[in-house]
Amino acid sequence: MWQADTFDPATIDRELGWAEQLGFNSIRVFLHHIPWEQDRAGFLKRLNEFLNLAAKHHIGVMFVLLDSCWHPFPKPGKQPAPKPFVHNSGWVQCPGLDILKDPARHDELRGYVTGIVRHFATDRRVQVWDIFNEPENRNHISYGQYEPENKAELALALIKKAYAWAREAKPSQPITAGVWMGNWADPAKLSPMEKFCLEQSDIINFHSYGSLPVIQKCVQNLRRYHRPIVCTEYMARPQGSTFDPILGYLKEQKIAAYNWGFVAGKTQTIFPWDSWEKQYTNEPPLWFHDIFRRNGQPYRPPEVEYIKRVTGKP
Repeated sequence: MWQADTFDPATIDRELGWAEQLGFNSIRVFLHHIPWEQDRAGFLKRLNEFLNLAAKHHIGVMFVLLDSCWHPFPKPGKQPAPKPFVHNSGWVQCPGLDILKDPARHDELRGYVTGIVRHFATDRRVQVWDIFNEPENRNHISYGQYEPENKAELALALIKKAYAWAREAKPSQPITAGVWMGNWADPAKLSPMEKFCLEQSDIINFHSYGSLPVIQKCVQNLRRYHRPIVCTEYMARPQGSTFDPILGYLKEQKIAAYNWGFVAGKTQTIFPWDSWEKQYTNEPPLWFHDIFRRNGQPYRPPEVEYIKRVTGKP
């Protein structure tokens, strides 16, 4: 998405237009340290262009700086084509395991984190900094054989540094990192990573791909922190995590709601997580994520109408 040769503002503009039509007013977008290391001036220019396009459609941005999900060996240059019918087969971790597993190399990321955050520290187009997505995720079904057993410990060391670097850049926006497993009912049973994220984040950030009763328990348990709450990932139809009724519930609770996926594209997230273990040969009977086909037609028109009713979009 961010490399000079493949940055595609025409597609971005078109798809953000579809988001605006739904009444979406914020999007969550992942960055990577490799484009920063390749060409920081060009990267910042492309980020600025992206933010201009989002602002044109009245949409703010949550940038995600680090991510532990999927492919653990990112490389610059032309990216591999997606594996057919496999969920997120091309998504890459940031940083890769070569850096994460070596704490002596963690400081290599300092310039990236402080540089990006400082550059946009007072930019109203940026609404939130999501420091690290699912930091201790070991990707059991996809790349688990490569993941270190002590990934949680390594990621905790890095996230502590990344928070300090982000704060050093003095952003006007809140910083956060999400908890993503369970419902956090018992504070005494929180992992060290969960404890850190919930205590140190300016706003509470969580993921849930469960049904409405599951997400209600999450919200009830996270209210104890007395901070604004954002749900940064939900909506996986076969799991019972659907726009109707969850988006309406989150609106009632004054919780920001970021569903995973938007247009059925190279990430192939219409296919479920189990596509890493089970073979699919065509479109699944029920899409896992995503709202629109590539031509802008909604996968489920009634679903789009529901979203518009909740967001108040005519």
